[in-house]
Amino acid sequence: MPLWQGGEAIVQQGLRHTQLAPSWQMLLLGDGSPTRHLQLLTGERTEVDLIEMSNIGMDSDGAPEAIQLLPGPRLRRQVWLRTASGHRLAYATSWWNANYVDKYLQNRSLPIWASLSKKRTELYREVLAIHYGQSTALQSAFAQKGDFWGRHYLFWHQGKPLTLIYEVFSPYLRKYIGPMALQHQEALTTASCL
Repeated sequence: MPLWQGGEAIVQQGLRHTQLAPSWQMLLLGDGSPTRHLQLLTGERTEVDLIEMSNIGMDSDGAPEAIQLLPGPRLRRQVWLRTASGHRLAYATSWWNANYVDKYLQNRSLPIWASLSKKRTELYREVLAIHYGQSTALQSAFAQKGDFWGRHYLFWHQGKPLTLIYEVFSPYLRKYIGPMALQHQEALTTASCL
């Protein structure tokens, strides 16, 4: 259940550290590859468990509004990103033009970043919004209690939208990047040191 969403202004300026810690902001608001970041954080290869790929035609599929920028017919891909040892780190849904998905995702078992890197595809990642919410389904799937942070963004290639991606990160990542939000006192101490 979504509790809050921040759009372009929040993406550009970031949040107070008492709302979302700097390390989590780098993961959510940065324009780098989350798959690569997860691999660097955990020291393990990031692998994909494909949940499903479905043709959705011109349906908006409950996706963020930016799906309208993708020409149809469309295909939806849902995956879990996990460590090689099996810890689920993120859930992701991506929407593609069904006519071009095979060109960019030849090996469906690879993370998008790995597929596009192999082809040396030049991309621009435009983070459109971040999300905060709760989900019993994600708590069960991640085997982690807590609230969840996610985001959605567009990949642009040669001036055109290539894919829309929605990601939600597991609270398990606190093991590597610390608490999701700094306590008020910690934030004051950090601010006074700068």
